[in-house]
This record gives sequence, structure tokens and C-alpha cells, in this order.
Amino acid sequence: MFFITFEGIDQSGKSTQLDLLAHAFQSAGLSFLSVREPGDTALGEAIRKLLLGPEHGGMDRWAETLLYAAARAQLVADVIRPALAEGNLVLCDRYIDSSLVYQGIARGLGVERVLDLNMSATGGLMPDLTFVFHLDVESSRSRLAGRQAGRDRIESEPLEFHRLVEAGYRQLEEKYPERIVGIDGSLAASEIHGRVLGECRRRLGI
Repeated sequence: MFFITFEGIDQSGKSTQLDLLAHAFQSAGLSFLSVREPGDTALGEAIRKLLLGPEHGGMDRWAETLLYAAARAQLVADVIRPALAEGNLVLCDRYIDSSLVYQGIARGLGVERVLDLNMSATGGLMPDLTFVFHLDVESSRSRLAGRQAGRDRIESEPLEFHRLVEAGYRQLEEKYPERIVGIDGSLAASEIHGRVLGECRRRLGI
């Protein structure tokens, strides 16, 4: 079936849009599964704590990249591939594009090197459709400031890091236009949802 991923900088609205699309699929009687990265397996949740815990601020950039790839490999093997094989739609909050941007571009490891690693880890599984929700870094920081929870290790990176991430997503959108749809994350959630639904109908025939 179809594999749809949701990407963007922190507080760009990707998780909200995934939930809205899941509700639309449920209302339409479609069989689907929603997952998040890193996580949704026992190993993935343990790795998530390592990756996002602020106490690991000195983590090596390759160690970080490999941990994300390990969690992703487990999620694909245990959850995503079986769900697709059973004919389900799969909605995923972050996937390989996050590593290409955060580690390949913002950490300076190189998009192709990080892509090769993750293609090996996942057996080459790529999404059929990816939504990237663009938001300027200042708006992202403002939304974070209004949130109750404290910032995790990645959210605590300096502004320049997050500017590189946002610019990186725009680079990927240009590089993979057949797969990636960029949407302005500053629009009203209902308007964004309408665009997401329209692209699902247009690109996937859902």
C-alpha cells in the first residue's frame, strides 16, 4: 500500500497534520497505521531516550546518525514493512529525510553518505509521498517557548543549526520534487489539511 511521511523543523505542525490525515482515513474506512520516529518498537523507544535526552549533549555526530538508523531499521523490520505487506497505509512522523537534513546537512556529514547508510538499514524502503511543513526558525522557537515541556537535546541546538535544517528541507524538496510536497507551516491547520488531502488524492489516488 502507500507509505506517507511527515517532515519539518520543530513545531512546524507535522504531527498535527499526521493526526488530521489519520482521522480522515479513519472516517473514510481506510486501513492505516500511524508511527513515529525514533520509536514505536521497544528498541526504538530506548534509542529515542538516548537521542533526545539533554544529558547526552556531547554525542558524536556519527554516533547520533547510527542510532537514528538503528531505530529506523527496527521500525521498518517490525512494523512498517509488515503493515504495508498487509495492505495498510502507513503514516510516519519523520523518516529518512530527517537524517538527511539533520545529520547530512546540519551536522555536515553529507547527504549521500547518510542516505547510503539508511538505504542499507531499511532495505531501500522510501516513502511514496512526503510532506514537508516549512516554518521560519523564529516562529518555531516562539512556539517552543509556549509549550509546557522542556526542550530535548535536538531542540536545544543553537538557532543556526535549525536554520540549516529548514534550508536543508528546501534543498530536498528541490532534489526530490516527484516525492516531496512542501507546504507553508504558518497557514491555518485547516487550510494545510485541505492541501494534504488534495495531494493524497492527486499523487496517490487515495
